[in-house]
Amino acid sequence: MPKFSSDDVEIYYEVTGTGFPLVWSHEFGGSMESWQNQVRYFSRRYQVITYAARGWAPSDVPTEPGAYSQDIVVNDLYLLLKHLRIEQAHVGGLSMGGSAALNFGLTHPEMARSLIVASAGSGSDDRENFLAAGQKLTDRLLSEGMEVVGNEYAHGNTRVQLLRKDPQGFEEFLRLLLAHNNVSSALTYRGYVMARPTVYALEEKFRALQVPTLIMIGDEDEPCVDPAVFMKRTIPRSGLVVFPQSGHAINLEEPDLFNRSVMDFLTAVEAGRWAERPN
Repeated sequence: MPKFSSDDVEIYYEVTGTGFPLVWSHEFGGSMESWQNQVRYFSRRYQVITYAARGWAPSDVPTEPGAYSQDIVVNDLYLLLKHLRIEQAHVGGLSMGGSAALNFGLTHPEMARSLIVASAGSGSDDRENFLAAGQKLTDRLLSEGMEVVGNEYAHGNTRVQLLRKDPQGFEEFLRLLLAHNNVSSALTYRGYVMARPTVYALEEKFRALQVPTLIMIGDEDEPCVDPAVFMKRTIPRSGLVVFPQSGHAINLEEPDLFNRSVMDFLTAVEAGRWAERPN
C-alpha cells in the first residue's frame, strides 16, 4: 500500500497511467474514490495521482485538532509531489481540494504547470452564518456521528442535483460519505474549512499569480458562484466554466462535461494558447 509520511502522518496515494503528472485533491464530502471517472479518462494521456487526505482512510486519521489546517493540507500535497520526485504537475481539486490546489499554486507556483479549481470558495460570503452553521455541523458530527449528520449533509441544497441526475451515483457518494470518520471530519472542518482565509482576502496574491487557472462551478452552487467570479476577475490567466443546473459535486454530476472542459484547458496550456486577460 503506497504511502508517504507528512510530519509522521501516513498519507495513502495511487498513481495510474504514464505521462505528465496530473494530481487531484478530493473534497470534504468525497474521498479519493470520487475521482474514478477522472482517473479512467485522464490516465489515457497523463500520470494521474490521487490521494486520501489526512483523516480519510486508508491515510492516517489524527485525532488532535492541531493536525488539521489549510497550511498543513497544502504541505501534504507538496510532500506528495516531492515523494514522487515530481518537479511540476497539473494540480486540481474540488471544494476543499480545490482550495488546496489553489493555495498550493499560490505557495509553490513553480511546481504548478496549471491549476484546476472546482467548486471552491464557500464560506467567503455570509461569513457569520457560515461559521455558525459550521460550528453546529461539527458539534453534531462529534455528538451524533456520521450516520445521522452525513445523511442530512448529502441531501443539502447543493447536493440534491446529483441525486436528481444520477441516483446510482448518489448512492455511491452517500455510501462513501457515511464511511468517513466523524472525528477527523469535524476536526478538518474546524481547522481547515472554517479557518481558511476567504477568497476575497487573497486578492493581492491572486493578482500576482501567473499560473494558468481553470475555475469551475455549478450554477446552483450558490456559496461558490460569487467567489468564482471574483477569482476570474482577479487571477490574470484564468478562465471560468459554469455547469448548468448543477450543484457542488460537478465532477460526479457531469463527468463528461467536466473531463472535456479540463482536457480542453490542459491542451491549451500545453500548446501555449491559454491567454492572459487583457488589462
